[in-house]
Amino acid sequence: MIAILKREIQSFFTSPIGYLVIGLFLVLNGLFLWVFKGPFNIFEYGFADMGQFFLLAPWVFLFLIPAITMKSFSEEKKMGTLELLFIKPISIGSLVVGKFLGTFILSLIAVLPTLLYVYTISELGTTVGNLDMGMVIGSYFGLLFLIAGYTAVGLFASTLSENQIVAFILAMVVSFLIFYGFEAIASLIPSGNMHLFVKNLGMKAHFDSIARGVIDTRDIVYFIGLCSFFLFLTINQLKNQTR
Repeated sequence: MIAILKREIQSFFTSPIGYLVIGLFLVLNGLFLWVFKGPFNIFEYGFADMGQFFLLAPWVFLFLIPAITMKSFSEEKKMGTLELLFIKPISIGSLVVGKFLGTFILSLIAVLPTLLYVYTISELGTTVGNLDMGMVIGSYFGLLFLIAGYTAVGLFASTLSENQIVAFILAMVVSFLIFYGFEAIASLIPSGNMHLFVKNLGMKAHFDSIARGVIDTRDIVYFIGLCSFFLFLTINQLKNQTR
């Protein structure tokens, strides 16, 4: 698994894709938060907190993570190297987990420079340093869980087609439906137990819950279960392809 992890990270940074993903994430966030006028602009928002960043980041990653994962197995299948991986002394489970961790670490590297926003926004407040760090830390935890969910979905999508564009679109659509689809369906249901049940099936409800600064075990269990489910589907799909 460690060998696959190193191979994935090396492949990201020996080609333009790793630098492109990190650069795009930082540039897009920077433009929407500090330059472009609109609902995400911090200066127009009028409050010195990280709320706008954590509203924007899930939507940016909704496009970027499928762009990273689309080649994970699609390219291996197209190039004929997937069969070579299967005959190596490594289980399919370790192969999938290694690729999952490689993509996750790349996304984590993209997020790390945004810690500079914490200092900058803290200094912009009327009272310098008056920033709710509990909420900031909780939101970063929520973002990491969200990235893990997107990554697991993207890996599964990449096993479904040799075409990377198809894998990208599938990953983006499924991730969007799980992130926001249940929220949209719940908005059509009157308030009550069914409304809460449908809403809690989506990632957005659990991400918002963690982003409030309260780490609830139900939210953690949800994300672990979601990642495990899609990683299981990925492993099962690969096993079917080896038969």
